[in-house]
Amino acid sequence: MLHLALRMAAHRITALLAVACAVLGGAALITTTGVLAESGLRSQLPPGRLGGADVVVAAEQEFHPSGDLPIALPERATVPARLVDRLAALPGVTAAVGDIGFPAALLDGRGRPVPVAQDPATAGHGWYSTRLLSGARVEGRAPSGAKTVAVDAAAADAAGLTVGDRVRVVANGRPAAAYRVSALVDAPGADGGVWFADGTAAALAGRGAGGEGPRAGTVDLVGLRAADGAEERVADAVRAEVAGTGLRVTTGADRGEAVAPGVGSARSLLILLAGSLGGIVLLITGFVVAGALGVTIAGQRRDLALMRAVGATPRQIRRLAAAQSTVVAALALVPGVAVGYLLAGRFRELLADRDVLPSELPLTVSPLPALATLLLVAAAVQLSARCAAWRTSRMPATEAVAESRSEPRTPSRARTTAGLLLILGACALSVVPLLSRTVLGASVTSVAGIVAAIGLAMSGPALVRSAGEAVVRRLRPGVAAPTWLALSNVRAYALRLSGVVSPLAMGVVFVLTYTLTQTTVLAATSDDTRTGTLAQYELTAPALGGLPDGTLSAVRDVPGVRAAAPAGTTTVVWEYDELGEPAVESASAMILAPDARGVVDLGVTDGGLDRLTGATVAVSAEAARTRDAGIGKRVRLVLGDGARVDARVVAVYDRGLGFGPVVLSRELAAGHTTTGLDQRVLVRTDGAREAGRALAALAADRPGLAVASTSPDATGADAPPEVWVNLAVVVVLLGYLLLSIANKLVAATAQRRAEIAALRLVGTTPRQVRAMMRREAAVIAAAALVSGLLLSAVPLALLGQGFLGHPWPAGPSWLLPAVAATVALTSYLTIELPTRHALRTPPADALRTG
Repeated sequence: MLHLALRMAAHRITALLAVACAVLGGAALITTTGVLAESGLRSQLPPGRLGGADVVVAAEQEFHPSGDLPIALPERATVPARLVDRLAALPGVTAAVGDIGFPAALLDGRGRPVPVAQDPATAGHGWYSTRLLSGARVEGRAPSGAKTVAVDAAAADAAGLTVGDRVRVVANGRPAAAYRVSALVDAPGADGGVWFADGTAAALAGRGAGGEGPRAGTVDLVGLRAADGAEERVADAVRAEVAGTGLRVTTGADRGEAVAPGVGSARSLLILLAGSLGGIVLLITGFVVAGALGVTIAGQRRDLALMRAVGATPRQIRRLAAAQSTVVAALALVPGVAVGYLLAGRFRELLADRDVLPSELPLTVSPLPALATLLLVAAAVQLSARCAAWRTSRMPATEAVAESRSEPRTPSRARTTAGLLLILGACALSVVPLLSRTVLGASVTSVAGIVAAIGLAMSGPALVRSAGEAVVRRLRPGVAAPTWLALSNVRAYALRLSGVVSPLAMGVVFVLTYTLTQTTVLAATSDDTRTGTLAQYELTAPALGGLPDGTLSAVRDVPGVRAAAPAGTTTVVWEYDELGEPAVESASAMILAPDARGVVDLGVTDGGLDRLTGATVAVSAEAARTRDAGIGKRVRLVLGDGARVDARVVAVYDRGLGFGPVVLSRELAAGHTTTGLDQRVLVRTDGAREAGRALAALAADRPGLAVASTSPDATGADAPPEVWVNLAVVVVLLGYLLLSIANKLVAATAQRRAEIAALRLVGTTPRQVRAMMRREAAVIAAAALVSGLLLSAVPLALLGQGFLGHPWPAGPSWLLPAVAATVALTSYLTIELPTRHALRTPPADALRTG
């Protein structure tokens, strides 16, 4: 069987190239998705500044919902400081360090911040934390007083500092103060920092045992150094000591998770990204591979029918079709998988460049994605090939031979019905954006479009034949011969035409629905944010890790300022009941004060932001409706550091798409963010230019402050990084679709050599043949565009109505003309070039070999 399959494949190289390209591209995309998913599950961050610790004890930074993947909690949870002494007393422990991190920044001679760490919000530490560094080289002495610091050697070099120099430091929002540099610390891979005397660090961070702050008497983590050979024994003893406390003990490669919880949460993003891509990738890959195999095996119907006539059983026919397809797929799988690993690396670089992923998070490379790709693609090829050969294998031998040069007169009713039902199901699915004005609700639009395109592929032959018959009946008697021939081919070979129209229509549907879904959601989000933001300016201090104390009062004193209020952002996990079952959602949440109503308008429909005090929240109308969270109701939240709270709803607002599903009061979030500092101040002025200049002067006088307009950037430069990621996904998938479609059209045209030769033998000139094929190309392009637009119309109209209030989406005006031009050019080139090549072969030779 394998020998026969190889011989058949050798005579159908052109057609099988389409299969090879479909498999290669599909394998690359599936492998890329698999690598991202595995990296999200298994990738490990480098230990960084904990490289010298053998055992690390930290709070749990993940929420574990029942029956689902863990959700990362990005705000630093604390550990009781008294645990340090308890762990230091364990046998084998040579050093126990209670590490704390807090905002710190150096200022140069001009008052400008000098970067000392990748995250200024946790750049400050106590000197004893240097014992957790790996291979650190220290020049100078440890800080011993309240006004001495040790500085990272690279930062000192950038600021021109040496041991003994004086430098101004902004620490944890306090005014800049002068410190003497007592030491320079060079620790490769530790991300730098500023080290204070331990007592000074605890006081600056508000962690002192006698302090009154919400985090007094705590540390971020405990790092332990063990005697040589005692690492495992110490780790076991520590686990026994902290059992039942909810603390997590890590060793080896897992230590990187404790360095920065916000960075570790990037792994969850990879899992979500792979999950969202996986469905679309599998649908498109399966569709393209099945279509390519359908065209290939359709060109072999005569060979298969003759085998039936000489005694081959139906099962042998199906095995033969599957065997030759598997051979071709096997040849394409190896380079496809290799390209997939390379593509995953490039995609990770894109995510890192857009600050979606931390640059230090590596990809996990193992054979598992390749194995999964092999199984999925092999199963798809086997199933598609057997289905494509099913009709020929089941027919009586005489009927199979008779039908090998034509198509079935009546398209399968079951297939047509199933396709129409899929289209109707896609229309029903498109209603979701009307019911749920959320990102999740909008994502259904692209899925509905793809499902409708699959329905078109199944019902296409019947629809194409009906349309062809209707057009032929209306032809005028004097119509040109090429036109009559082209339309007669449409009617007689509806299955063949549908096989090339459907993938082109899917390309149209995919580009329109996927792209316009992103742009519509972005437009609706921007509209919510623009309409709801009353403030014209915002003040931030990214280089300082948070706004210094006194910034808010200073802003309010600026002439022309009508209102100013602090604002921040954190992450919460909302626990609720859905259809009687527990459910959770992780979402970004704003932190606002009661006076925020002067700078933001959330579109409050019930209650008021002035009640946002204590353990209270405001929720979006969508969340209030679907989660029974109206005014006065209590909601269960897990804050960004893992603390569980029970909050009362005091306001319901409309603009949830722009401001998120929940807003926390400042009191509720206090003590549950990594720094505790305000992230920004929103400022509403009287609109005069003098007020803007006064704010700019205030920012210039205070080190590290930056003032910016809240107006959205018309160039799109401030678009969320997710937009660029989605754009990259669209480009890659569209390239795969176009390449596969082009190969399929070339293969379908090349298989018509005998038909073209027969036309030439009965007197048709090469010019007339080319004219006929061009008209067929025009019919294919028009049919693909019209069907693609019709299938996209309902989902996009309902999306626009649900998100923008009118039945059309938002998007670039050039998108539709670009799609139309691409479809027309693809149809023309992939039919014209093979036709010209076929015309070079003498008709008699073409009939003898075809």
